[in-house]
Amino acid sequence: MVDVLLMANLLRALAPKASLLLVGDIDQLPSVGPGMVLRHIIGSKVVPVVRLTEVFRQAAHSQIITNAHRINDGRMPEVPTKGNESDFFFIERAEPDQIAATLVEMIKTRIPSKFGLDPIRDIQVLCPMNRGSLGVRELNVRLQNELNPARDDEPVVEKFGWQFRPRDKVIQTENDYDKDVFNGDIGQVVKIDPVEREVTVRFDQREVVYDFGELDEVSLAYAITIHKSQGSEFPSVVIPLATQQYLLLQRNLVYTGTTRGKKLVVIIGQRKALAMAVKNIRTDSRFSGLLERLIAPEKNRQPGCDHLTCPG
Repeated sequence: MVDVLLMANLLRALAPKASLLLVGDIDQLPSVGPGMVLRHIIGSKVVPVVRLTEVFRQAAHSQIITNAHRINDGRMPEVPTKGNESDFFFIERAEPDQIAATLVEMIKTRIPSKFGLDPIRDIQVLCPMNRGSLGVRELNVRLQNELNPARDDEPVVEKFGWQFRPRDKVIQTENDYDKDVFNGDIGQVVKIDPVEREVTVRFDQREVVYDFGELDEVSLAYAITIHKSQGSEFPSVVIPLATQQYLLLQRNLVYTGTTRGKKLVVIIGQRKALAMAVKNIRTDSRFSGLLERLIAPEKNRQPGCDHLTCPG
């Protein structure tokens, strides 16, 4: 998740005798910015590397773990035969509208009934894209109306393209150091005060108050992108997949989404789209120059530059 520019600034800020410990997973999605910093640092073999192999997020016999490894190896995930217990399911649907309808049914009825999970707090939809009928925006509106319909006796506020209601799941979309909330934090609306023009959101056990004019910092979070989910974990994850998302159907995307689920992962969509994603390793090639500079620092150092992170 750290690009080369941020890593360069981090290294410049360290004291000469400081130690730096990097923890991460090179098989997840790369940073939005340039480079594949962690992968290239490990690939250079110039720093000691320890690989953690014991799984704590899920049980050791979990099908989530088994299928995450299969996806990472370029193989299709295994799905349980009818009647067998599992924590990983693939539900095949042919058309995007069927995928969306099944997704709503699973979250609203079937998963809460079978697994005892709360449809708003415990189930997270992870989408490859923001746009389209299976994108974040459209699924958020649909899920909001299904899981938290507007009530005549409760206030709502419409701002910045969203309607916010009490009990809505929301996500912070930028760092706010004054409020001590950060990009990716997920909370739930607990109060809307139309007189004071304030919305109160609970993040874990802490409540944060937003003025109506500050609501551009949050958006609905019934569905979020897989990119936004990195670094987070959820009791249950539901992922819609269709060929209309072909631009982002990549192995590390499905792997990242799958490994976000602790107790249950459900993929709903087209088998062809899942196969496209599992086979696609296009993002393995990023040419930032970092790997070459780490392997042969003297050869690649510019005249007058005494730091591996010098620009150019």
